Amino acid sequence: MGFFDLFKKKKDSAEATTPEQQAVEAKAQAAEAQVQKEELEEGLQKTKTGFFSKLARAVAGRSTVDADVLDDLEEVLITSDVGVETTVKIIESIEARIARDKYMNTSELNAILRDEIASLLEQSHSSQQDFGLEVKEGTPYVMMVVGVNGAGKTTTIGKLAAQLTKAGRKVYIGAADTFRAAAIDQLAVWAERAGATMIRQEMGSDPASVAYDTLKSAVANGADVVLIDTAGRLHNKIGLMNELTKIRNVMAKVIPDAPHEVMLVLDGSTGQNAFEQARQFTQATQVTSLTITKLDGTAKGGVVIGISDQFHIPVRYIGIGEGIDQLRMFDRRQFVDALFGEQK
Repeated sequence: MGFFDLFKKKKDSAEATTPEQQAVEAKAQAAEAQVQKEELEEGLQKTKTGFFSKLARAVAGRSTVDADVLDDLEEVLITSDVGVETTVKIIESIEARIARDKYMNTSELNAILRDEIASLLEQSHSSQQDFGLEVKEGTPYVMMVVGVNGAGKTTTIGKLAAQLTKAGRKVYIGAADTFRAAAIDQLAVWAERAGATMIRQEMGSDPASVAYDTLKSAVANGADVVLIDTAGRLHNKIGLMNELTKIRNVMAKVIPDAPHEVMLVLDGSTGQNAFEQARQFTQATQVTSLTITKLDGTAKGGVVIGISDQFHIPVRYIGIGEGIDQLRMFDRRQFVDALFGEQK
């Protein structure tokens, strides 16, 4: 952003708002928030329906939370893809509350589950600005995106680029998954839709070379954000580890602290397979954030809870539909509200 752009931005904000305009803007923001809330609830509907139908059967005809209810609850959580370790943690916490309070009725169970699940979820946003990224003026914010082929990695990059360009940011995309021509072509389509600039080389080129060229071009042209796509092959973990390390080292030659973030994209519809993918990638490279995709088409949304808890990695985004605007910043309270309904 040049001097005159900064000047114009300050001037525009200074001139901007009368009380009437503020009221109109507030009304528009409230309407947009309501639409987003409804879309999130719709996107998690299959998970919500599956979870609560199982929960209702677990407590049917019972008035107090006893050992049998907890056994059934444990089964509900595990079959909802929350994961065994996280499920045990939730059950033990509920048992501790029962021991402390001496009594708990089944009508209290939803509220307690809500609190327990919210406490286990980690999120990575400090603000809504720049779609949650900590973009600084003068140096591109570099994100390396990892994940297996088919998890929604390329689509996520395209949707994220669209949100960032919408926020007024100049975005560069590096097509460093050079092993699949289809991946490069698909990324090019998304880049065009998002209004981002894509740097590519021929299929089979060195991925680190693509990353290097992308950062050099991004710096030279004053980009705000750089998104680097990478290959998603897990058949050889050592090869993957070496490749990702090489990409990181090459990027650091252009921008010393790059990448600023390594985001792992996981397909939420794969349930327990997503846990294994997270395990493999966290062993191969330092993952700093998660995106969980395809939650609208599955009843396995509980995987968000287990993965966030077990790997202690914050969830940055969730995908709740195919639309370009259906990548959402993850908010644990909104997620829990969408599952349980808003607290009275």
